[in-house]
Amino acid sequence: MNIKACLFDLDGVVVDTAKYHYIAWKEMAAELGFDFTEKQNELLKGVSRMRSLEILLGIGKITLSGEEKLILAENKNNRYLEFVGQMTEDEILPGVSTFLDDLRVHGISIALGSASKNAPLILERIQLTDKFDVIVDGNAVSKAKPDPEVFLRCAEQLGVEPEKCLVFEDAQAGIEAARNGGMQVIAIGSPENLSLADRYIPGFEKMNYELLSKWYL
Repeated sequence: MNIKACLFDLDGVVVDTAKYHYIAWKEMAAELGFDFTEKQNELLKGVSRMRSLEILLGIGKITLSGEEKLILAENKNNRYLEFVGQMTEDEILPGVSTFLDDLRVHGISIALGSASKNAPLILERIQLTDKFDVIVDGNAVSKAKPDPEVFLRCAEQLGVEPEKCLVFEDAQAGIEAARNGGMQVIAIGSPENLSLADRYIPGFEKMNYELLSKWYL
């Protein structure tokens, strides 16, 4: 198999923290006097915290100073962390742990590449930290997806060429980041909602090394 490393996004791929982000942003929008829908929330997937706030404020047609934005971003994160603090390993998405174990048995390097600055905390809460050889989160990068920085750093730290890396993503910005980094990518979702991926899967329930090796001989 020409794949030497598998790189995973966190939110919506390994664990469903997207619902907690949405609740926190929706509460903030309500406090600012406007509604924030699940459809609009799709625009925030795979995007940094500050950029997400900019999008939210744009939807509400609200202009704030830089200092006010920083305060709101911190308030949102604190609310989100309240949810994260209650997470357990039961919230790992189906099939993920088994797939990670299968990759390791077959010598495939494993990395997490996430825009989330809370990735280490989340992995600790769901007891998955030791499953990853490398963890690159929002604290380690300066450029947000679709810039490929987060995935290129994963590849560099693993010592694997980008073209031999396979990324698992559920967000358009993340898919584009993988593509921009010269990597192959499997989308968690459908081609109706996501474009540019090599393949599409609904989740990891049926994923294993054998299937992967058939796809990437």
